[in-house]
Amino acid sequence: MTTTASSPAAEAGGMGFSGYQKFVVAVLAFLQFTIVLDFMLLAPLGALVTPALKITPGQFGDVVSAYAFAAGVSGILAAGFADRFDRKKLLLVFYSGFMLGTLLCGLAHTYVTLLLARMVTGLFAGVVGAASMAIVTDLFPLSMRGRVMGFIQSAFAASTVLGLPLSLWMSTHWGWNSPFFLIVAVCAAVGGMIFGRLRPVNAHLALHPDRSPLHHLLQTLTTRSYLIGFATTAMLTMGGFLLMPYSTMFLVHNVGISVDQLTVVYLVTGVISAIMGPLIGRASDAFGKFRVFAFGCMATVIMVVIYTRMSNEALWTLIAISALLQIGIFSRMISSSALMSALPKPADRGAYMSISSSLQQMSGGLAAMLGGLVVVQAADSRLLHFEVLGDVIVCTTLLSFVLMYFVNRRVAGAAVAQAPQQGSGATQES
Repeated sequence: MTTTASSPAAEAGGMGFSGYQKFVVAVLAFLQFTIVLDFMLLAPLGALVTPALKITPGQFGDVVSAYAFAAGVSGILAAGFADRFDRKKLLLVFYSGFMLGTLLCGLAHTYVTLLLARMVTGLFAGVVGAASMAIVTDLFPLSMRGRVMGFIQSAFAASTVLGLPLSLWMSTHWGWNSPFFLIVAVCAAVGGMIFGRLRPVNAHLALHPDRSPLHHLLQTLTTRSYLIGFATTAMLTMGGFLLMPYSTMFLVHNVGISVDQLTVVYLVTGVISAIMGPLIGRASDAFGKFRVFAFGCMATVIMVVIYTRMSNEALWTLIAISALLQIGIFSRMISSSALMSALPKPADRGAYMSISSSLQQMSGGLAAMLGGLVVVQAADSRLLHFEVLGDVIVCTTLLSFVLMYFVNRRVAGAAVAQAPQQGSGATQES
């Protein structure tokens, strides 16, 4: 009997990581930590940035969107070239540009300069994320990718546990710009490790047909099996961007949490997420990525309805709700990243990941802008219509579940088609 790609039998990953694979996972997790922290940093700093620069919530949403749209544009522009270079070199070049943009954010002191700095950062960050995901797909079989994604995606939790509390503390003592200089220092250390120890990732160059970058981009954009993955990515991204730019203001002004208490909220929920990330990744490999994704969708729908309707809650009630919401979101992120990594062919992975990253950023930027049009800050500083954003997230989550069902069928079908040629290793590479 042939097993499908999402079945426990097919996905059981009894293999352990080699020493070099552990290094790759660790360095990419640290890289993801800097990317995520740089992006997430503005959300908790919203309550400090808006009065410091004398801007409105709508303008703050524009700053967040500028990063996202710039990353989206760079992802599309880089897609045609992404599979024509050693992925290590591509990663180093764009990571250096990301460091420069982050430094400019630290030096910004007006709305316009911050907006431009975020655009520069986004231009390079989008390709960095795509290159790192392509490296994961090249170096790890599908049966191990849940665990890999679990560790790498835990960078979100690490940024919450370590980065955000420290950044908030630095912001209150030395100004909201100061955390960006810390990110630059960490980036320099991570870049040095990548330069010194990461081996070239260039096996895909032997598989790349001789065609122009434009032709490669267009072919990737029009491949039918890839389109459903792109659509799923867009739906998954919109939900997070709807809430993220406005969550801090909502918690402070609607829920009644002080800025000092925010540190406790981020710390506790981050620790829980850091513990759950690897466990969710292991569950994805053991029980099936689509099953874990379905659980994540159910948890997200329930908790987002509760979260967006909170008002004057106790601190520990807020922490419990936030932690459960994070578990739902992590379950979707980790399982979907691992499952959709099996869609592109080896010769198309860089282009696919670049386009996917671009869609993430552009759909996220659009969601942030739409969120700014929906929420309104009342005279008493409370955010109005925040629950409407929650209802939209419920709809996008349900739609992403339907799309992911078809993604799972395609991955399973590809594994079955490869079975006669690869035998029991059908699910090891897609």
